[in-house]
Amino acid sequence: MTSSISPITRGELACWQVRHRGQALVVAEQGAQVLEYRLDNEPPIIWLSEQAAYVSGAGVRGGVPVCWPWFGGLAFNPDAVQQAYSLDDPPAHGLVRSIAWTLIDQQQSDDVAELVFQPEPTQLVDACPAVQPSLKIRLDTALTLSLVNHNVGVNPVTLSQALHSYFAVSDSRQVTLQGLDQKPYVDAMDDWHSHRQSGPLTFREETDRLYLQLGPTLHIDDPGWQRRVTLTTTGSHSAVVWNPWVEKSQRLSQFAPDAWQRMLCIETARVLDDVLTLAPDERHEMSVRFVTSPL
Repeated sequence: MTSSISPITRGELACWQVRHRGQALVVAEQGAQVLEYRLDNEPPIIWLSEQAAYVSGAGVRGGVPVCWPWFGGLAFNPDAVQQAYSLDDPPAHGLVRSIAWTLIDQQQSDDVAELVFQPEPTQLVDACPAVQPSLKIRLDTALTLSLVNHNVGVNPVTLSQALHSYFAVSDSRQVTLQGLDQKPYVDAMDDWHSHRQSGPLTFREETDRLYLQLGPTLHIDDPGWQRRVTLTTTGSHSAVVWNPWVEKSQRLSQFAPDAWQRMLCIETARVLDDVLTLAPDERHEMSVRFVTSPL
């Protein structure tokens, strides 16, 4: 069999290591956070901080954190998301990044390796909506991540969410992000004003943008590694693009001062006008697939 799924430990965190057909992945049970993903004999696809700390109850810098049931600061979300919560100090990026998730299913064969995680019910605080999230991690010829929501309550629920993917790049100043031309975006660096993208996106300063009305495909073109990473999404028409650049990197935890050169975030999302509303018993799946090819 070409697949293996094994329990490992990183610091205080219980994790799973998956190998399948020349691919290697590590996922922590805390937050169901993918920490690493790469192909054999190639640079990593997912970036993990060299200063990552594996501490129970604290997020790990890098990988793919799950932001749910809101993205970013709760106060910056639409009213339909905000009004569901009355927390005194709501944490950034929701309620599930640093709680325990349980591996509820796994499959492995010559063709696929798959793991499915759900938050432990005792870990979900009373503030959580009556929605059951789960994260499916599937390796076949590439990696697909799927965030599934099931409204198990009797009322409609509106939430925002993101798969906060950190991508490894040879040099953020040299890469281009294709697929955004003429797409509207809200610029958090410009007091949340709206703009429209012209041409591919390059990185020349701190970047924090929420793109809307997206098609299913984006490409990271990396000439330094002569690699294109193609992101193909379903169930999402928005994405958050972020690089902290020089000054902010000095203030981030678990982040080397020059790490901004080696990463960028493209976060498959449901944000702003693209928030997700679920009727009672409705299910929704948001997925993203990562495929590499020569540039």
